Amino acid sequence: MALVQKPLRDQTIVITGATSGIGLATARMAANRGARLVLASRNGEALAEVAREIAAAGGSAETVVADVASEADVARIVATALARFGTFDTFVNNAGTAVYSNLTELPLDEHRRIFETNYWGTVHGSLAAVKLFREREGGGTLINVGSVNSDFAIPYLSAYAASKHAVKGFTDALRLELLHDRAPVQVTLIKPSGIATPFPKHARSRIGAEPRVVPPLYAPELVADAILHAATYPVRDITVGGAGRAIAVATALAPNVMDRVLAAGVPPLSEKPRPPSPGDDLDTADKDGDVHEPGSRGIPFSPYTTLQKYPPSALALSALGIGILAARHLLGGRGRAGRG
Repeated sequence: MALVQKPLRDQTIVITGATSGIGLATARMAANRGARLVLASRNGEALAEVAREIAAAGGSAETVVADVASEADVARIVATALARFGTFDTFVNNAGTAVYSNLTELPLDEHRRIFETNYWGTVHGSLAAVKLFREREGGGTLINVGSVNSDFAIPYLSAYAASKHAVKGFTDALRLELLHDRAPVQVTLIKPSGIATPFPKHARSRIGAEPRVVPPLYAPELVADAILHAATYPVRDITVGGAGRAIAVATALAPNVMDRVLAAGVPPLSEKPRPPSPGDDLDTADKDGDVHEPGSRGIPFSPYTTLQKYPPSALALSALGIGILAARHLLGGRGRAGRG
């Protein structure tokens, strides 16, 4: 049985963490491109609003109030997708949470909660999706939203970075096993750099200040576009934003130097000069409904991200094709000049 990745207009896509930031941007973009959606979040009110918005624009979306940390809740997401649409083609594990804190000051229950959502939520969604994809004609696509912090850690988001290291390890291992079994499942890891979403507003702060994502910040729509590209083309992973990749490369080449750079530079860049705002989404659903960080839409382009959407062979063939066309044009021009 071979993998078949359909056009978005013919797909049903499941998205967790669908009421804020990257998840909401992906839901809106997928609906605009004709996909049917199953949207999951802990915030029922925000889910209902997103579904109304999509329906008003002519789209189709089913919602499930669920906490991905619960295996039973993830099973309900799958059951809802099957009941409403009969199947699904792509499953996007996007839900996530964070605490800004030094590891030595982070309560263990909060540390565990980060892993329950970010890592175990990804595991629950991945295993449920793969079980279905193994059995259905054409297989399916699993997309896990990780982070560039799976390639390098940073202060204050230490536990978050550790959970994303775990997501990367799990995703890579699962991919290998599915390749060994020749299962019709495409597994893609999306690694966003700093993204201009309300992420800091939803995170809990134990640093005595309102947190922020270290700039430069890219637009969440870039991540949404990368996710939907992966839903229709077989790509192993995509890093969104050249800045994150540059830091990862520098860390790999000069780890001792980058340890000192990140240790000195990240904490002051992670703090806004005001006390933390009340409320977060670590234990309960926070106010959702926003894609962008207040006052910032992020950098709307990334050439590095665009290049990753196409495998080296495709880039080489494109360059060869351009070269052939250019040569034909030049030779044709010379021939016409000679005949003249």
